[in-house]
Amino acid sequence: METRDPHRAVEAVWRIEAPRLIAALARMLRDVGLAEELAQDALVAALEHWPQQGVPDNPGAWLMTTARRRAIDRRRHERLASEKLATLGDADELLPMAEPDPSQVADDTIGDDLLRLIFTACHPVLPREAQVALTLRLLGGLSTDEIARAFLQPEPTVAQRIVRAKRALATAQVAFELPPPAQRGERLEAVLGVIYLIFNEGYAATAGADWMRPALCEEALRLGRVLAGLMPREPEVHGLVALMELQASRASARIAADGTPILLLEQDRARWDTLLIRRGLAALEQARRLGGEDGSYALQAAIAACHARARRGEDTDWARIAALYARLAEVAPSPVIELNRAVALGMAQGPAAGLALVDTLREEPRLRQYHLLPAVRADLLHKLGRAPEARAEFERAAALTRNERERSLLLARAAACRER
Repeated sequence: METRDPHRAVEAVWRIEAPRLIAALARMLRDVGLAEELAQDALVAALEHWPQQGVPDNPGAWLMTTARRRAIDRRRHERLASEKLATLGDADELLPMAEPDPSQVADDTIGDDLLRLIFTACHPVLPREAQVALTLRLLGGLSTDEIARAFLQPEPTVAQRIVRAKRALATAQVAFELPPPAQRGERLEAVLGVIYLIFNEGYAATAGADWMRPALCEEALRLGRVLAGLMPREPEVHGLVALMELQASRASARIAADGTPILLLEQDRARWDTLLIRRGLAALEQARRLGGEDGSYALQAAIAACHARARRGEDTDWARIAALYARLAEVAPSPVIELNRAVALGMAQGPAAGLALVDTLREEPRLRQYHLLPAVRADLLHKLGRAPEARAEFERAAALTRNERERSLLLARAAACRER
């Protein structure tokens, strides 16, 4: 692997390999906090060595080897300091621990460290919010700031939640193993939530220079498919897979060659992936057959299916989408869902109807720093011919977003209002 900029190579490799590295180390060390620490130590080592020695042919393996060696050194130090040989074991016996133990493989139909650690971090010993935040931090590749924005909560609150979650898992001595089938159901909601948020961050990146992070979408979709094989009778698993398949089908049409975002109604639908659409519709039908038509993920997938079935933007059944959002708001109440419903109402009944609903959300505390609220309001105002108000809202949305591509798009729309 050659690169002219080793520092950028380290960053790119880290974004891809960090979740797998942390997951493997956590299983080996039985300590999620230590696993994250050693993974970051390996990153520091890469930053020190790769600029001088060049990027290795297999950077992921280099990081894993480095982290494992540091794990060995850490255990040797602890053994010598505390002489607790029974808990530390011989250093020579540590190396094989990176591979699954044969006695565990017999009961592990996945063989996937990432999914195993998601189930571990979603242990009932942790509150739901802590489960999701911890897993997103370790495996979703999300920063604490990105998680806070996803939760619409202050960053210090989320940071403290993650610290406490690590401590609670260590105190409870939670085993880093896939739970038996009888215990998987109680963790399923949190696991689905984590995979969903990982996908969303990949589909519309919170911050940075790129509008999408495709590797996160691919990883979330892979985990969802594995989970569907693990729990085939759970309708919401199929609902989530359907949602991700259908949304992923638009990926290549969402970004222009220069990286500029392309909005839904402006996309070339010939570029949508028909295989992913077929897979998504099949997964949605499976969720329905299992009685999960009213599940929150199945309802969102049904909305995505309305778009997938429309050959042109003007063929979209917006009335159906608005009705699905209304039902989703009953099943899983959220101001973000109401904001999405406003968009659908604006398309189905006219911008005045959409604006009326948006204006009821302006004082919602959880949306005060949410850039899509002024962005949606701006779009509706623009359609109503209220250009000065629309421009101000587009500019406000641009100031709130942390994504550079999205900011440029919003500022361009603001400028277009000025030209009217």
